[in-house]
Amino acid sequence: MPWTTLILLAIAEFMVILDVTVVNVALPSIGRSLHFGGGALQWVVTAYVLFTGGLMLFGGRLADLAGRRRVFLAGLAVFTAASLGSGLAWSPAALIVTRALQGAGAAMLLPSALSILTTTYAGPQRAKALAIWGALGSAGAAAGVLFGGILTQTLGWESVFFINVPVGVVLAAAALHLIPAAAPAHGQRERLDVQGALTLMGGLVSLILAIEGTSSHGWGSAYTLGFAALAAALIARFARVERAVRRPLIAPATWRNRPLVSSAAVMLTATGILVGAFFLNSIYLQRVMGASPIETGLAFLPLTLVILAGAHAAQSLLPRLGSRWTVVAGMLVAASGASLLAAAPAEPSYFANLLPGFLLLGLGIGATFVAVSVAAMADVDHESAGLASGLMTTAHELGAAVGVAVLAAIASAATQGGAVADVVSGYDTGFLVAGNVAAAVALVAALALPSVRPEPGMAHGMH
Repeated sequence: MPWTTLILLAIAEFMVILDVTVVNVALPSIGRSLHFGGGALQWVVTAYVLFTGGLMLFGGRLADLAGRRRVFLAGLAVFTAASLGSGLAWSPAALIVTRALQGAGAAMLLPSALSILTTTYAGPQRAKALAIWGALGSAGAAAGVLFGGILTQTLGWESVFFINVPVGVVLAAAALHLIPAAAPAHGQRERLDVQGALTLMGGLVSLILAIEGTSSHGWGSAYTLGFAALAAALIARFARVERAVRRPLIAPATWRNRPLVSSAAVMLTATGILVGAFFLNSIYLQRVMGASPIETGLAFLPLTLVILAGAHAAQSLLPRLGSRWTVVAGMLVAASGASLLAAAPAEPSYFANLLPGFLLLGLGIGATFVAVSVAAMADVDHESAGLASGLMTTAHELGAAVGVAVLAAIASAATQGGAVADVVSGYDTGFLVAGNVAAAVALVAALALPSVRPEPGMAHGMH
């Protein structure tokens, strides 16, 4: 098969992944322009990754039932239109809503694109295509921090959203010619678990609102407790719905697979620490250190690139240490990096106070991502591999949402005002908690994860 289809799908994936990090650098500019108050600014990131992760399994199921190309085009249309809306946003609420719609579009776009890839290519071509697909995920995150800085400083924060519009239009036109229309995989009569998807999303949004509310309303307030109770009720309702429907989003047997569930929990936490670090450092670099958006993007580059180095190191460590101890080592290294960042002084130096923490954090998280992906598949048969991968991807995206919400709430609670000293205090507290959580996850991994030792080279391309 020609590689033109892969190029199209890869550009779509790159655009979606890039949108996770490209916005981080623009956050201070967005906050000033739209007058975000309190801890609401974190929702610019949280809304996107929350809806992407919360609807990912539903989007994959929709692609099976309604047709891969149809769902790919629908997701691309929603994502592109929401990008335009984000760039035109006139208020915090408008931007948060359009970011949520971007996430919903991404939740249709990513699983349908991956499904098209795996059905278009076979044999060695498929292996190479999947390796490129995996590599672009990391490349998108790395490019996002640099593009975000350049676009924000030269064209304004709106441009980080507007750039998606012409790309989306070109991709849609190309997809109509390059991707053949195919019959749905399972026929049209099977019902989608819409109730389950909506109930899960409602529960997750309520949970994030409860966490976010702790900084301004307190842990024991009616606001926080009310949303926490609503989240618990909706998630319990989701569990009942999943037991009752014929084709649930997540098969009940999945939850009995201890290696998979434990790995998903580690993936969620590791991603939360990483994306939360992007959020906190975006504010810190620009408000405390006075960095420009471009300087902020360049400051993040070592962190994003060293994640790739950590992933490469894990491929060498796995045959010797096994998945369990590679994850433990990775999370302890990440904990060390977070602890260094927590010790940043009121008048920091990038090279002395931030860069060492960035390097350790990136190395540890990069190694963890690869090793935990190997551990997750330990007891998964070939027929369930797609579901397991979907669950891990969902954990990755939801981890980003929860991580930003938790670290932003902790940092905001530690900040009593808007002065630089207050921002430093919140930053230090946020990373102190992140370091402790990473160390706790290392302990859990030592007790719960399987020790899988793949043959040298077998872990290549896993993320």
